[in-house]
Amino acid sequence: MACTTILVGKKASYDGSTMIARNDDSASGYFTAKKFVTLRPGEQPATYKSVLSHVTIELPQNPMRFTAVPNAVDGEGIWAASGVNEANVGMTATETITSNARVLGADPLVEYCPAQEGQPETAGGIGEEDIVSLVLPYVHSAREGVQRLGGLLEKYGTYESNGIAFQDVNEIWWLETVGGHHWIARKVPDDVYVVMPNQLGLDRFDLEDALAEKKSHMCSADLREFIEENHLDLSLNGDLNPRDAFGSHDDADHVYNTPRAWFMLRYFNPRTKVWDGPDADFTPRSDDLPWCMVPEKKITPEDVKYALSSHYQGTPYDPYEGHGDPAMKGIFRPIGINRNDCMALIQMRPDVPEEFRAVEWIAFASNAFNVQVPFYANVSVTPDYLANTAKEVSTDNFYWSSRMIAAMADASYGKSVFHIERYQLAVQSKGHALINQYDEKLRREADLAKRAALREQANQEIADMLKKETAETLDKVLIELSSQMKNAYSRSDA
Repeated sequence: MACTTILVGKKASYDGSTMIARNDDSASGYFTAKKFVTLRPGEQPATYKSVLSHVTIELPQNPMRFTAVPNAVDGEGIWAASGVNEANVGMTATETITSNARVLGADPLVEYCPAQEGQPETAGGIGEEDIVSLVLPYVHSAREGVQRLGGLLEKYGTYESNGIAFQDVNEIWWLETVGGHHWIARKVPDDVYVVMPNQLGLDRFDLEDALAEKKSHMCSADLREFIEENHLDLSLNGDLNPRDAFGSHDDADHVYNTPRAWFMLRYFNPRTKVWDGPDADFTPRSDDLPWCMVPEKKITPEDVKYALSSHYQGTPYDPYEGHGDPAMKGIFRPIGINRNDCMALIQMRPDVPEEFRAVEWIAFASNAFNVQVPFYANVSVTPDYLANTAKEVSTDNFYWSSRMIAAMADASYGKSVFHIERYQLAVQSKGHALINQYDEKLRREADLAKRAALREQANQEIADMLKKETAETLDKVLIELSSQMKNAYSRSDA
């Protein structure tokens, strides 16, 4: 799937949290309905079988409960997308990334082959459909998540190239697959943020550390031999650049991937580099954009949401811009695209007790027009307004209401954009206020069962607020769009 990821180290965030966030996008021409749910241990199988690749994997005993943002309609598997488990480990999977012919020729992707001509089927590897379900219920730290997924990749392989983020309150790790069975992972430095736009992103990797101390790097056990035998290291000085060795530099990257990274880096570091004009340090087509940077100020959840909602505001490439060169508008793939299915931002807060440390911000549909809302992740059930998404369109759930608001606001952009801005400010302000209120209630409550009930009560109150604000915004953008109908006439019957 085409997605965009932002990772924020604890010294780069406004409150010392680690934050990982990703837009989960459908392929062109598709829209995948999503829901926000909790998956309990009794609902998890002992043996996992992938719908798409038919691979069968025996799972460990005693899985943990975890939140997820799976597909709402059955048919192609779970696609759990993002979540937090009982050990306060967060995960988002996956960011589809690109590789090159040398890597894929040396270690081909493990693709499913159906039975034919008397030969039995051959199972494929694991992929985005499977990864969260196979890893998150069984790990107790971000590092352990990398290790478990790495072992699965080495044993079963993958049929697609992906990047995956893991977090706990102390660390964020980013893993990228290299061919069918190989992988690399790097700990995100605490003082930086990372942007990932559907390309293999790591631009520096310490292979010595990965194969020895594993302090800040990890990789598949035979990666050194794999690189040497297949002549993958393209550096002139021996400093491995994974982006050169394992990634792609196609013309398509320059309209689909690198412009997204350029905008996000430009947003978080507007004065650090020159981003515009003939003397720019980096342009939307630069292949050497940094994987991570120290931001110019500490980053908030609202900053992450704005960056993941980008349609190149303030640049000549904004499709909604009313002036400028028409030939430049819409030439680059937006981050906040029409086919965003969901966004999940996971925030691990260090200044509150572990029991309610994890907050998961959820948004559905096109990020350019939706709103993110916070929920406690350590719960047994999520509010029905976010969990009841079905195939049928309905204003009784957040996903479909968000889809309708986005389509109507896009079609009436000039008249509706201020309704969206007010909607976002109202929900985010009230969401922060309710989390603050319930944090205090939780600190004062000594009884374990009552604290658990309080977290679910908080989530329900947040969902009730969200439903009210969403219905009011839907009404406003419907009026704006209805007023622009081509069969409108100024004379009334009265």
